Amino acid sequence: MFFQNSSYFCRIMANPIRQLAGETALYGLSTILARVINFLFVPFYTRLLTTESYGVVTEFMAYIAVLQVVLALGLETGCFKFANRQDTDPSKVYSDALGMVSAVSLLFLLLTVVFADNIADLLGYHGYRSCIMYIGGILACDSVTAILFAKLRQEHKALKFALLKTVKILTETAANFALFFGFAAFCRRAAAEIGVRAAELSPSDVWLLSFISPEPDFSYVIFAIFLSCIVCVLLFVPDLLKFRFSFDRKLAGRMLAYSLPLMVAALPGIVNDFLDRILFRFFDTGSPVWQSSLGIFQAGVKISVIMSLFVQMFRFAAEPFFFQRAADRNSRTLYAVVMEYFTAFCGLIFLGVLLYIDVISLILGRDFREGISVVPIMLLSYMVLGMLFNVSMWYKLSGKTGIAIYITLAGLAVTALVNILFMPSYSYFAAAWGHLASYVVMFIISALLGNRYYPIPYDWKRIFSVFIVMGAIYGVSALLEKSFFEGADFASSGWMMAARLGVNTLLILLYLLYGYCFIHRKNRSVIA
Repeated sequence: MFFQNSSYFCRIMANPIRQLAGETALYGLSTILARVINFLFVPFYTRLLTTESYGVVTEFMAYIAVLQVVLALGLETGCFKFANRQDTDPSKVYSDALGMVSAVSLLFLLLTVVFADNIADLLGYHGYRSCIMYIGGILACDSVTAILFAKLRQEHKALKFALLKTVKILTETAANFALFFGFAAFCRRAAAEIGVRAAELSPSDVWLLSFISPEPDFSYVIFAIFLSCIVCVLLFVPDLLKFRFSFDRKLAGRMLAYSLPLMVAALPGIVNDFLDRILFRFFDTGSPVWQSSLGIFQAGVKISVIMSLFVQMFRFAAEPFFFQRAADRNSRTLYAVVMEYFTAFCGLIFLGVLLYIDVISLILGRDFREGISVVPIMLLSYMVLGMLFNVSMWYKLSGKTGIAIYITLAGLAVTALVNILFMPSYSYFAAAWGHLASYVVMFIISALLGNRYYPIPYDWKRIFSVFIVMGAIYGVSALLEKSFFEGADFASSGWMMAARLGVNTLLILLYLLYGYCFIHRKNRSVIA
């Protein structure tokens, strides 16, 4: 059995594309589940929450995303770099990383608890100090477990990674259901029994009101995430008990010297991704309530989630894969082929969402459906972002991580400029176009610098042909809709809608034929 398994492992390793695809699928199990469940909650959130309350959730999640990068110190990638070196002990690498991140995270949590009231008042959410503390707890837990999850990725324990992530996701799901459908109903019954409105209940009536609101609002979503993060930490307790804790100052210094530039570089990058959410507060002056515009925009972004989902899945598997293949003789040719497959699959996702958008849009509550108009822009944005990840590997592999700072600062400047200039007049459309413009600028800069410092033989004609075919198929679909199917809907013209979806399915099959003939067949010799 051992030799059979060893033989199978060797065959997998001999085909790097198959190995990468297999690990992408495993990491994707949990990532898909998280995004799918999050996606499935969109109909509930967009029906149970107001556009304003959903906008507040979006704002808080933007702060969390930015601060996660800071607290992780860039050490996830640093661990991959140093754990693969011959002169370092992987156990010491992860021990040092865990110690540094834990110390920073616990200090941050303490400050969050002490100044919770001040932060809540500063943001204009007086009385929600508990939400500020939950955010501190979420960030502390996630930062610590990020290093532990990185260790699992390094060891190719993709299945364990997926299982632990899945438990965390299911915990958050259960908490959401319990709060929105259980606790809220319980509060209404308790209020009816004592003859008051649910909003007038106090912790003396229902003890859980010390932690969350009696009526569904943004605090329910934040509290559910907080509970899932605590469970995730508890799941890692057995691993922590086996951990050999030690601290090598010299190694820690080398790791920080490599990782902190990545963190600084990633910070403008993540700020770039979420800056528009933060700027709504200051520049969405044309809307009556900026939180409502933000909530509608976020609903449109959620429809685009499948593209960002694939990019995240790919990143989990590709980063350690690229490092481990760096010494191979044909590694750069392999990286070029990976880019072609990645771009082609993103094109399939783009067409799959847009050609079935009439069905998909029904997921959103009626008040949120105008956000559908940003979906094509956001799909393209996430696609370019994934391509940017591919072309930006050159500075990680070559050790020139400091250059990343300038690339991401250029993207951040574009995002800020587009939003500041156009958000007062165009609201969330400015936010969507700001994403696309920023990612395109960073992609071009990174590709040009990569060609100079770490040349990879990308076939740009073949890659850009994907966009041409995508545009052509989408254009044909739009032309047919205008000519034959305009005005069709499920209520009055079900057969016309079915015909349109059938035609769009044929168009997608045509795209798949293109991908097989011009991407897969031309690269079979490389991946064999």
